[in-house]
Amino acid sequence: MSERWVPLDVEDTDVSPFVQFRRWFDEAAVEMREREAIALVTASRDARPSARMVLLRYVGDDGFGWYSNYSSRKGRELEENSHAALLWYCEPLGRQIRIEGPVRHMDATASDAYFASRPRGHQIGAHASAQSSVLASRVQLENRLARLDEEFSGLEVPRPENWGGFLLTPTYFEFWQHRRDRLHDRVVYQPARNGWRRERLAP
Repeated sequence: MSERWVPLDVEDTDVSPFVQFRRWFDEAAVEMREREAIALVTASRDARPSARMVLLRYVGDDGFGWYSNYSSRKGRELEENSHAALLWYCEPLGRQIRIEGPVRHMDATASDAYFASRPRGHQIGAHASAQSSVLASRVQLENRLARLDEEFSGLEVPRPENWGGFLLTPTYFEFWQHRRDRLHDRVVYQPARNGWRRERLAP
């Protein structure tokens, strides 16, 4: 092959964008330290965007999920404007995947199960941090943490009511493969009557 990156054409992709995502996600497992890191972009009611990194904790045929505080900035923005975008980037393989769609809360059962699987320190931290609110100092947070650690001593830590899963249901995918001279390969998926329509975009 004359260049480092593997070419991508429409015919190279699976008819299902979910299968294609898993294919690239699996290939990245040995290339990346934090394969689950994705950028999440939300927007307020008046269309002011904000972005942050979150960890992708659920990949299924119904969408892509992560967990967080519902009262955080992203949580509040998703209440105002339920549409969001995800960006997954794999630098070693020169790939990125863009995903867009509406977001809803996961059901309580899924959120409870994931919360129960977290390390105890993470569980107590979810109670201690009023995410995105103003803190007078780090000491204020550490004092809350110590108080809660004592309160939950010898007990299972329950999931906070304002903490749980978000699920994005895709309406758009773009698979981007780096190529020489910035002539990148881009294949997009959009919903069609019988599945998904695949097209190539100009770089």
